[in-house]
Amino acid sequence: MWDTLKVQDAMRSPAVFLDRDGTLVEEVNFLSRVEDLRVFPYSVQAVCSLKEHGFKVFVVTNQSGIARRKFAEPAMHSIHLEIQNQLGGLIDAFYYCPHLPDAGCRCRKPDTGMIEAAARDYDIDLAKSWMVGDKKLDVETGKNALLRTALVLTGYGAAHRATLEFEPDIITTDLGDAVTQICLGTAEVVV
Repeated sequence: MWDTLKVQDAMRSPAVFLDRDGTLVEEVNFLSRVEDLRVFPYSVQAVCSLKEHGFKVFVVTNQSGIARRKFAEPAMHSIHLEIQNQLGGLIDAFYYCPHLPDAGCRCRKPDTGMIEAAARDYDIDLAKSWMVGDKKLDVETGKNALLRTALVLTGYGAAHRATLEFEPDIITTDLGDAVTQICLGTAEVVV
């Protein structure tokens, strides 16, 4: 039985969970139209590098604009489809929370419902996985899920840096720099 468990553990994949707005794409308050989508220029290479190093890549995003009726779910799916197109189909899956902050759901970051769902759906090795985002709640999500964490200073990252309750493993300028450190296996804080 022990040998079987070791083999199963060896087959599990590490993953990087990416926040969407401000991390993978430019921050737009309640991004609701494909025309307003701007993928950061380094995002394609960053996701390619993660895939080349054996990581599954997931987008985990709070989308309360759906519950606030600022946009409909199909508009968000269109944005995710366009992100996937621009990134060459390299995102393994998109997970989103459509609820309001006070809805009490388990999927809204900093709760871990989206990460737990991905771990179940894709047999993820969470001990070797990362959460990368530009907000305090992204760092909290990673810590709550027992992941290593990276705060990028794009989007809200610079403003949220001063409010952190948990020190992330990496603080860096952007997703490209975070991925370089993740792929090199380093966790030195870059300021």
